[in-house]
Amino acid sequence: MKKKEIRILLVDDEPDILEIVGYNLSQEGYQISTAENGKDAIAKAKKEQPHLIIMDVMMPEMDGMEATEAIRKIPELNNVIITFLTARSEDYSQVAGFDAGADDYITKPIKPKLLVSKVKALLRRLKDEGKNAETLNVGGIEINREEYKIIKDDEEIILPRKEFELFYLLASKPGKVFKREEILDKVWGNEVIVGGRTIDVHIRKLREKIGEELFKTIKGVGYKIEV
Repeated sequence: MKKKEIRILLVDDEPDILEIVGYNLSQEGYQISTAENGKDAIAKAKKEQPHLIIMDVMMPEMDGMEATEAIRKIPELNNVIITFLTARSEDYSQVAGFDAGADDYITKPIKPKLLVSKVKALLRRLKDEGKNAETLNVGGIEINREEYKIIKDDEEIILPRKEFELFYLLASKPGKVFKREEILDKVWGNEVIVGGRTIDVHIRKLREKIGEELFKTIKGVGYKIEV
């Protein structure tokens, strides 16, 4: 996918941030749109179908956490990439962000060139959407890599992209002992800096959504990660 075809939605209540970030990303050739709060972000996301949403946390009317949770419940936006860009750097805020459905969490202040690099790393997966497009059948569930779908008992389980990619990786090689560094590299990309705790958060969310017993039946998933 060419840069000029990629749509990025910036969500922040500070006009200066929207202007600076928007300028630097538009210079890279991306299509940029903006919203000033969570409610507007949801409305614009539905209308414009962005490939990436860069979301602030603290905003009026509806904060970024609420907006992200709402967006993740909209089927047509299930595959959108969401990253927070916020001054909130506490561990609990980052965990809450991933729990809400974010793919990454970037803290302010950040130099424009580094932000652009992080955006490129997040968008890199768009180039590989057509690759490794196979369907796995593991533990009585169907995992469709091309369509980002999980089918269990004829019902679709909707997962945020990162949770899906983690589950697909683990299920694709039952019994394999994965190092945390390998998981972070394959799921988050080596240019995206996240902590090892991020994996634990996503594993917990997967257990809740897939079901603990079914999760255990998939050899190695969640139990063969090297500490």
